[in-house]
Amino acid sequence: MKKALKSVAAVLMCICLAAGALSLTGCGKKQDEAPVLENCSIIHEPEFGGIYITNTIEEFNALGFEYGDSINITFSNGYELTGLPYYNGYYTKNGDALLVAYPGYDYIKAAINNGDDLWEVAGLAETDTAAITLGEKGAFSDIQKARDIHYTDERTDYKSDEIFANFRAIDVTGIKKNFLYRSASPCDNQHNRASFTDSLMKAAGVEFILNLSDNDEKIEGYMSKEDFASPYFKTLYEGGNVKPIALNMNFASDEFKEKIADGFAAMIKSEGPCLIHCTEGKDRTGFVCMLLEALAGVSYDEIAEDYMITYANYYNITQTSDPERYTTIVDSVLNPMIQSMTGDENANVKTADLSYYAENFLKDAGMTGEQIAALKEMISPQ
Repeated sequence: MKKALKSVAAVLMCICLAAGALSLTGCGKKQDEAPVLENCSIIHEPEFGGIYITNTIEEFNALGFEYGDSINITFSNGYELTGLPYYNGYYTKNGDALLVAYPGYDYIKAAINNGDDLWEVAGLAETDTAAITLGEKGAFSDIQKARDIHYTDERTDYKSDEIFANFRAIDVTGIKKNFLYRSASPCDNQHNRASFTDSLMKAAGVEFILNLSDNDEKIEGYMSKEDFASPYFKTLYEGGNVKPIALNMNFASDEFKEKIADGFAAMIKSEGPCLIHCTEGKDRTGFVCMLLEALAGVSYDEIAEDYMITYANYYNITQTSDPERYTTIVDSVLNPMIQSMTGDENANVKTADLSYYAENFLKDAGMTGEQIAALKEMISPQ
C-alpha cells in the first residue's frame, strides 16, 4: 500500500511541478502570502477512516504550515471543515476532526478522531480534490506542546526487550495472574518489535492471540516478507489460534463493538494464556484491555495505572517524571475511552460501576449472557 501511495505521490508532484507549484492551479503556496494548498488529489484511508491529502508531511510543512495552527479545508464537492487543529498526533477529543501529520504516514490526513469515516461523512469520491488554507497561526499550540511525544524503533534505546515490545502481563486485582498479556504486534514489523514480541509471548506460554489490527490478508502479507522473524506467531496462526478482527478506532460504532464481541467469542473457546495486541499495543489494545478489566471489576485507578505503563514504556512518561503530561493523557485519551464504553455522557468514569457498563457494552455488542459469564470466569482468579 505504501509503495502504491508513494507512486501516486511522485506522479502528483510531477503534475504540480509542471503546472507551477507556486501558482493557484496546483498544489502549492501563494508567494508572499499565507500558506495555501490547492487542487490536491485525495485518497480514502478506510482502516481508521480518513482522507489522505496527497502532500507529504515534509512538503506540507515546507509551505509554512506549523503544528498547532488552525486550518480550513475545502473539498471540490463543496464540503468544508473550518478551524481544524493541525497536529502531529491524534490530540483531539473523540469525535472531533483534525488534520494530522502522524509519524510514518506518507501524507497529511484529515480525519475524525475515533469517530465516523470522514470520507463517507463528506460524501467524497476519488475524483475530488482538496484545498487547505491557514486559519489562525498557533491557535492550538498549547495542546500540541503538551501532547507532542515520540518514541524510537531502536532496541538500544530501551532498558529491556519487554519495555521495547510494550509486552506485559495485565497485573491488576481481579485478573488471573500471567493469563492476559498485551503488547505491540508480533507479526507486523513496521516498528522493528515483532520478533521481540514473538520471543516474549513464547516464553510466557501464550496459546491464543486476539489480533486487533489485522485481517488474514495482512497477516499473510507480513509472513511473506523477507524480514519476517516470528516463528512462534506463525505456528499459532497456522494452528488456528490467532483471531484477527481488524478493529477500527471508532469506539462508539456498532462495527467496533461487534468485532470485539466476535474476538471475545473466539477467545473463550481457548484455554489461554492469551495475548491482546494491535500495532503499538496502545490505543485499540488499551480500549480492549480496559474493557476486560472493567468487566472483572478492576478499579478506575488500577485501570489508569495499567494503561499508562504503555506511556512509560514508549515515552518515559510517569506521574513522577512528567506529571503534567501524565494527567493530560489520562484526561484526554483514557477517560474518553471509558466514557465511550459507558455510553453515558453523564457517567463519572472515576466513580461509576464500570463492571455494569462493561457488561452492557458486551450485551449491546451481541454477546449472550452465557458468553459474558464464560469470559468473566476465564479471566478471573480461581
